[in-house]
Order: sequence, then C-alpha cells, then structure tokens
Amino acid sequence: MKFIEIIKNIWKIEDLRGRLLTTLLFVLIYRFGSFVVLPGIDPTALTALHSQTAGGLMALLDMFSGGAFSNASIFALGIMPYISASIVIQLLSIAVPYFQKMQKEGESGRQKMNQITRYLTVAILLFQGPSYLVNLSVQMAQAGQPLAIGFNWFTISSTILLTAGSMFVMWLGERITDRGVGNGISFIILIGIIARLPGAFIQEFSSRLNENGGGGLMVFVAEIVVLLLVFAFAIMLVQGTRRIPVQYAKRIQGNKQYGGVRQYIPLKVNAANVMPIIFAQAIMFIPIAIVGFRASESNAIIAFTYFYTAIIINPVQMAENLKLNNGFIPGVKPGKKTAEYIDTIMSRITLPGSILLALIAILPAFARLFGVTMGFAQFFGGTSLLIMVGVILDTLQQIESHLLMRHYDGFFESGMRIKGRSGAMAY
Repeated sequence: MKFIEIIKNIWKIEDLRGRLLTTLLFVLIYRFGSFVVLPGIDPTALTALHSQTAGGLMALLDMFSGGAFSNASIFALGIMPYISASIVIQLLSIAVPYFQKMQKEGESGRQKMNQITRYLTVAILLFQGPSYLVNLSVQMAQAGQPLAIGFNWFTISSTILLTAGSMFVMWLGERITDRGVGNGISFIILIGIIARLPGAFIQEFSSRLNENGGGGLMVFVAEIVVLLLVFAFAIMLVQGTRRIPVQYAKRIQGNKQYGGVRQYIPLKVNAANVMPIIFAQAIMFIPIAIVGFRASESNAIIAFTYFYTAIIINPVQMAENLKLNNGFIPGVKPGKKTAEYIDTIMSRITLPGSILLALIAILPAFARLFGVTMGFAQFFGGTSLLIMVGVILDTLQQIESHLLMRHYDGFFESGMRIKGRSGAMAY
C-alpha cells in the first residue's frame, strides 16, 4: 500500500525521523503538564469548573489549553496569552511608526518584535493569573472548598506557576518550530483540540446507543459521514485561492536578458483564517455575560474577516514591491492603480470567504439542534475544525517537502501537492 510505503520512506530520512520523534517528546511533556494540578488545589473539587468550561468563551479557552484550564493545571492559561500578545504587536505594526520601522529591518527587527511579544505575554499572564484564581475560588466554593484569595503566598506562588507554565508551553512551541515539524504554537493548539476528541467521540457513541427506539447506531454513522463532509469543505475553504497574473519586464545587461517571466500572486479566499471566529466569540461573549444581549455572531465574523484581512494583506505594499522588481499586472498601470486592483480583487473574494467562514462557525449550533452532545458538536465546525484542518495541512506539507527533497513520492500522485495555510494562525 502507498501509505505504508510513505511511512517507510519517512522513517528512512534521518532528519525527518528526528524531527517527528522530537515533536512527539515535546507533545508528551505538554500533555503530562496539563494534568499537574496547582499546589493546594483538590482535584475532586473541580466539578463546577468543569461545568463552567462546557460552553461559551470558557470552553474555547479550555479547548486551546487541552483541558488544562478545567484541570486547574500549571498549564491552565495555555498559549492564548502569547497569541493575544502577538495579535497586539501585529496591530501595532500597522499603526505605530516605531513598530513599522522594526518590521522593515528584516531578521533583526523580527527578533526585536518577538522579544517585545514575550514581554507583553508575561504582562498579560501576570494579570490573567490572579483573575483565573479568583474564578477558580468561586467555582470551588460551590464544592464547599473555597480558596483564600488575596495578597497572600498562595496567590503569589500560583500566579508565578501559571505564568511560568504558560511561558514553558510557549517555549515548547518554539522548539517544535525549530527542531520539530514546524508551526509549533499552532501544533500545541492542535494537540489540545485532538486530546478532547476521543472523549467526545465515546460520549456521543454511548449517547446514541442508549437512545430509546433504536436506530441510534445508524444516526451515529450518519454523523460521522457529515463530519467528514464538513472536514472536506473546510479543506477547500482553507486552500481556496485566486491567482493574479504578474508579468516581469525584461532587462538587458550586456549580452544577457533578465526577467520577462510571467508568475502569479495567490490571494487566499480565507486569508484571515480562524482569527475572525476567535475575535467574534470574544466580543460576543462580553455583552452576553453582562446584559444577556445575544447579537448575531455570523455578522461579527464577516466584519472581522474584512478587518483582519485588511491588516495582514497590504495592497499598497504589494504594488510597491512589484514596481521595485519591475513587475506589473497586465492591463493595469503600476503604482496606485495596481494597489486599487488588488484591493478590489481581495474585497470580491473576501465576501464569499467570510460567509463560508461564518457558516462553518455556526455549524456546531446546528449539530446541537440534532441532538449531538456538546463536546462532539464542537468538531462539526467553528474554531476547532478550522485549526485542525489548517495545522494538519501545514504539517503534511512539511513532511511532504522532506520526502520530495529526497526524491521520494509525496502523499499524492505527481502534480498534486498539499497546500498549507500560510495564514494568520501559522505561528
């Protein structure tokens, strides 16, 4: 079988084998740490916390942490503070000249921005740590074991442990990027999501078998088929692109001719990837939590898709780069007209992309209407599905590039290649 042959080829490549084993080691360390409870916390008194993380924004945080949030683990805050800090720095690089200058300094500028991102992550953690402990105290009080929260040794030591745990998770992600299969931060999130899948799968299977009237097994099989179809739909959304032809002008130096080659600029249908869903869920949670107001999350996702696409794709910069490299879009004047043309194309392809993204975001709600359990419904769409699809494609692309570099066959026949996201969440 071709799959077995690919596995053998992967094992033959020493560098790739080492990267996969290194990734596995870091993943095991991460999963082990997710079950190490903070000192002074009784694991049996976390029932209310588990219930709180069954839905809403808390479920999203618990999913990203691989269950560490609901376990009151030293990794409870997970990787989200680092992602939040990265988003803030990314926004500042658009609006603040100081960060714009660093962004143009190449590798040295990137290292400075990464260091600032780490400092900001620590600042966020020092704020979120005590907040997490206050919430934990409220939930444990329902089990009759309230915590002594205040300016005391427990709060200080637990905040330090939570901060150190989250920074250690960030370090694991960076090591996976450097020595593993790449995109370590996203891979850490993927592991957290997949860790919940077996339990959700067993819970849904048991629920269907216990249904009165029979037919539960057939319903479960139908759910799996629908899940696979949604997964395939998400793959098409992640990989969908619109290519703009670019012609490079000919240059003659001496007796040699340079340029004159036609290439293509790939513009992604879903350039913002999963970030609009994360933004929308966070924003919608605030009014719901305060006044019970339930706005349309789908409209928020469409708006945030345009917003985030505008941040990560700069038509003016693309037009300037083309002009500097003697490139032009056939039939379009260089400079301002090129920027306007790219902006128009992006606006046209972002609309259907944002609508499809909003559709995927609300699919778990439809799954709940058909009686799917809460845990299993999360895998029918939303943040978890898109992250799974994107990171899996990125990882397969990394492995395939190693195979092709050593003249082995890839995962598909010649001419078909896996395309990763190269998008917003590819840290």
